Amino acid sequence: MIDRDLDLKRIRPDFMTTTINDEMTTEERFQNLVLRPIIKLQNDLFIEVFKNYVAKHKNVFYDLSIEKRIDYIGNTIHKDMKFRNSIKGMIIGLFTVEEYKLYIQNSSALNKRMMNIVKERLIDNVQVISDSRTLTAV
Repeated sequence: MIDRDLDLKRIRPDFMTTTINDEMTTEERFQNLVLRPIIKLQNDLFIEVFKNYVAKHKNVFYDLSIEKRIDYIGNTIHKDMKFRNSIKGMIIGLFTVEEYKLYIQNSSALNKRMMNIVKERLIDNVQVISDSRTLTAV
């Protein structure tokens, strides 16, 4: 178990810009030390999972304006429980046992934080997602 925890922490990207201080809430600290590195690590996977989601929903996403694409991402993250649960599983699966124990103490608040971070990552990559359709169509 110790090897797994060490391996999980070792593969996470460092966040040099993340500051940790005593005024932070437990949730904020967990977000910065655990969620952000895991979500950054999983970024490429989240993009592919979202592109697959779009394909399974008849590629409507690609016919939308950029503003509507951003709304589509937000609606998918916040309203499609199957998609949400899939994303949560990809994140929680990379928790150490100790991190999981912390997570279950306040999972509702931490789920909101994790979904907002994933949503922002997908929005930041909306052009990459959109360009991928053009590349596969050629």
